[in-house]
Amino acid sequence: MTTPPPTDDANADDLPRCRWCDGAPEFPAYHDAEWGFPVADDRRLFEKVCLEAFQSGLSWRTILSKREHFRRAFLGFDFDRVAAFGPKDVERLLQDEGIVRHRGKIDAVIRNAAGAQALVKEFGSLGAYFWRFEPDPATLAAPQTASTHAASVAMSKDLKQCGWSFVGPTTAYAFMQAMGLINDHELGCHSRAKAAAARQAFTPPLVDTMRPG
Repeated sequence: MTTPPPTDDANADDLPRCRWCDGAPEFPAYHDAEWGFPVADDRRLFEKVCLEAFQSGLSWRTILSKREHFRRAFLGFDFDRVAAFGPKDVERLLQDEGIVRHRGKIDAVIRNAAGAQALVKEFGSLGAYFWRFEPDPATLAAPQTASTHAASVAMSKDLKQCGWSFVGPTTAYAFMQAMGLINDHELGCHSRAKAAAARQAFTPPLVDTMRPG
C-alpha cells in the first residue's frame, strides 16, 4: 500500500495509528476495522486481490472511495459469476464511471476469477491457497519498511504460473498486509496488539484433502 500524503483531521480521535491513516479522513475506520486482521472468506480475499490490482498506479484512497461501486459492478466479487462475464460485461464496465475504467485491469479480474475457480477446485478454498504463503514473522522487516518479501514473491510467481495477472510481488505484499497474513501495524499503533490477538485466535484454512482427484 502506497503511503499517501497527510491531510488535516483524518485522525481526529488522537488514537495512535499507523502514519498512513493521516492521509484521508476515511482511512482510520478502514485501518481500525479491517487492515491487518486475518481473513479467510474467499470473496473478501478475491475482492482484495482485485482492488489491489486496480490500485496499481493509483492511490488507495481512490480505490477505497470507489469500493462500493466496484462491489456492485463485479457482483460482490462472486468469482463464479465474474468468471462468466463476456464482452458485453466488459463494455458495460468500461462505461461505469463508478469504477476505474481500465480495460486491462477489468480483463484481469475476469481472467483471475476463472483462476480462482481453479484454485478452489485444487485446494478447497482460496483461503487455503493464500494462507499457504503466510511468512514466518521472524523473517519480516520492521513494520512498514518493506514492500515485498520472499513469500510475496513466491505468491506472485505461483499466481502468474496459474494464469493470473496484475499480481506482482508488491501487489501480493500489500494483499498480505491487508488480509492479515502479516501484522504490519506500526509498533506504536493501537491496532497492532488487536491484530496480533486476532491472528493468534485465527485458524488458517487448511487444504481440503477430501477434494476430488
